[in-house]
Amino acid sequence: MGRDGRTPLLHIIGPDGGTLTLADLPPADTKRWVIRRKAEIVAAVEGGLLTLDDACKRYSLSVEEFLGWERAIRRHGLSGLRATRAQQYRYHARH
Repeated sequence: MGRDGRTPLLHIIGPDGGTLTLADLPPADTKRWVIRRKAEIVAAVEGGLLTLDDACKRYSLSVEEFLGWERAIRRHGLSGLRATRAQQYRYHARH
């Protein structure tokens, strides 16, 4: 369903500016989460291609993990999704 709950979306604009469909998303069994893949999942949820619940189930993510990705993008852009960057941002946020 789309964000309004009425019409299923067939595609959205992805984080790189290109078209993103369900077929373009990472495989459900993805284990290695690089920046691009995280950004695609966040874009899919924010754009209404997937619901948060669907994304978490499909990728075995916790809601907290997904929300952390979303928060990192909002605060620091795509570079905020780097694992080492996330650790640095958490450190600086506390000090």
